[in-house]
Amino acid sequence: MWFKNLRLYKVNEAISGDQEQLERQFAEFKFSPCMAQEAMKIGFTSPLHPSFKSFCHLTSDLLLVAVKRQEKVLPGAVVQEELEPKIAAAEQEKGRPLSRKEKQALKEELIQALLPRAFSRSSVTRALYDREQQWLLVDTSSSSKAEEVLALMRKALGSLPALPLLDNHKLNQQLHFWLQGKELPAGFELGNEAELKAPDEEGAKVRFSNHLLSADEVQSHLEDKLVTRLALDLPEQLSLLVCEDSSIKRLKFHEVVCQQNDEMGWDDLAARLDADLLLMHQLLRAALEPLLKNLEQ
Repeated sequence: MWFKNLRLYKVNEAISGDQEQLERQFAEFKFSPCMAQEAMKIGFTSPLHPSFKSFCHLTSDLLLVAVKRQEKVLPGAVVQEELEPKIAAAEQEKGRPLSRKEKQALKEELIQALLPRAFSRSSVTRALYDREQQWLLVDTSSSSKAEEVLALMRKALGSLPALPLLDNHKLNQQLHFWLQGKELPAGFELGNEAELKAPDEEGAKVRFSNHLLSADEVQSHLEDKLVTRLALDLPEQLSLLVCEDSSIKRLKFHEVVCQQNDEMGWDDLAARLDADLLLMHQLLRAALEPLLKNLEQ
């Protein structure tokens, strides 16, 4: 339930509809496992808990969805080991070396033959839509995975015009200032991790972990390097790692705030998960509003 990473988007047309209507739309693209000859399948799954049969969850002004991706695992080394004797046999039969196109055709044929015996690997990516702010928060640091979620939501909803919330150019500038301890988003403090990279072709990198970022040995690198990652803390609430590609990684909520709903227990699973979702959103909004305001200045 608690997000660990973030990709942030602004939705330009509000997602409307009640639980029943949205449920029908998402159910049309529900997840089903890979068949024997399929390499990958993707679809909506229960966002709150596997025991629930719904394909979306609407509470207050929040919409939670989850996209499940299943793919067959075929290690390249295994494919190559099986492929080499087939190429050798084909070349011997034809009396000449195979062309690149012929080798690729043999490889694709082999992959199709191996797929039924391949292991399956599954992952679930959740996305939280805030109707009031028209934010879409995707629990991943990968732009490709986030776009995969958005693409499936567009299929279900008909359209979903969305753009990244974080401006890369402005973010790169602010990371430099933030590491200097200047113009930090309201309420935030420097964390203890940073990465800097030289802008030349060689791109020399230096990383600091569990380090006092205000120390001279860190600050001196700002003269000839760009900040590519920076840890920030919102005391007693959460910590995060802001990256130059506009992703947020290592999102960690303070243990004390995560325990606020513990008195509810787990007898009513739906109510507890719903309460945790609202709490997580409250904390995320408290962090994202000053961060985004800082970048708009």
